[in-house]
Amino acid sequence: MKGEGWRLRAGEWRLEGQAMRDHTRLRAFELADEVAMMVYRVTVGFPKEELFGLTSQMRRSAVSIPSNIVEGCARDSEADYLRFLNIAFGSLRELHYQLSLSKRLGFLSNEDSSLIEPKVVEAEKVLNGLICALRNSQ
Repeated sequence: MKGEGWRLRAGEWRLEGQAMRDHTRLRAFELADEVAMMVYRVTVGFPKEELFGLTSQMRRSAVSIPSNIVEGCARDSEADYLRFLNIAFGSLRELHYQLSLSKRLGFLSNEDSSLIEPKVVEAEKVLNGLICALRNSQ
């Protein structure tokens, strides 16, 4: 129970007639969350001198993805929702580059790369599909 004034209707929590999208029901959010967890795990082994460099930047990018999906879901307008999904997609693409860079620098092992790369690509496809579907519905 969300509290006074909150009602669950058609899979969305509503407060005084306003819909709140449930981010936990989005595949894009699930994948983004998995990617964030994976990034934290693989960056543990990065060189200590990169803690405030690439390691920090990758972690911020990774956390930004699901965070922006969550924030977009909490927005009232479809335009705001779409704007935050686009920000999340930008962070995902940024992270994809950073993973490639870290592999070329020798920080990311082939084994870790082979686990995280397909998850990032899947997240990109799913999030892009959601963005395209929303754009087409406007």
